[in-house]
Amino acid sequence: MGDLRLGIVGLGAMGAEMLAVAAAHPDFTVPLAADLDDGAVARLAPAHPGVAFGTDPWAVVDAPDLDAVYLATPPSSHAPLAVAALDAGKAVFSEKPLAIGLADGRRMRDAAARAGRANAVNFALSDRHAVLEVERLLHGGGAGTVLGVDIRLAFPRWPRDFQSGAVWLAGRAQGGFLREVVSHFVYLTDRLLGPLRVDQVSTDYPTDGSETAAHGLLRAGETPVRVAAIAGQAGPELYEWVLWGTRRSYLLRDWSELYTSDGGDWRPVPLTGDRGSEHTRLTLFAAAMRGEHPADLADFATALRVQEVVETFHRTD
Repeated sequence: MGDLRLGIVGLGAMGAEMLAVAAAHPDFTVPLAADLDDGAVARLAPAHPGVAFGTDPWAVVDAPDLDAVYLATPPSSHAPLAVAALDAGKAVFSEKPLAIGLADGRRMRDAAARAGRANAVNFALSDRHAVLEVERLLHGGGAGTVLGVDIRLAFPRWPRDFQSGAVWLAGRAQGGFLREVVSHFVYLTDRLLGPLRVDQVSTDYPTDGSETAAHGLLRAGETPVRVAAIAGQAGPELYEWVLWGTRRSYLLRDWSELYTSDGGDWRPVPLTGDRGSEHTRLTLFAAAMRGEHPADLADFATALRVQEVVETFHRTD
């Protein structure tokens, strides 16, 4: 049993996954977990007899005997829960996006700075082995001059099947692939090339529901970053991030497959080490709680930069 006491708020797909991972993690114990849906509680409680389950998120946030809180709730609730937890002296690990309104995101960043507690957002690419390898190659000059980046995403079904129970993901107010998926690749580009600014964006919406297409031209310094994403198409699911260089280019496909080209066909790049997962990011979060500053874990300030870019797409109509 670990010595860091983690409470979990939200027991949907990601919350249930993190509960299972944290319960088996050597750095953590999970004394408390909550979800507004008593059905989610009923499904998970039998597998975790050592966890006290409930339907009141604030019972977790306010619990005096926790060191940290993990938030897997819809993003509009992140700010009030995170700020209260930080003000109570707890570390906070949140799902992305950081928040919806930028004012809420800034409240979270400022509360984290004020509290001086560990704070992190669960970007899946933050410690993925393919990302660490691209980072190493770039720092070694492998790409030559970086000419541009392409972010290409496609979703035949939105929300995706594994998230079908999260009704909010289908709505425009909190959901959509921009916040849920594009944010990962904005984070990646920010991390490797520096903060992004927006040149131009366009977003298409159906009569109701979240976006069906989004296109944008961003810039990291003077380097163009092109975004093209679509949902509802007849075709396969697509996740591609491409960095084009004068010496070599790099393609990250399906989150963890890395390829390179020096002018010919894409060739796979051998990868070693841990792939990166909720387990490894919990390990980094534990290190942050103990006073370290892991480079491969995104904090609230970084996540706010990502949110500022992504929310620009939602202010174009």
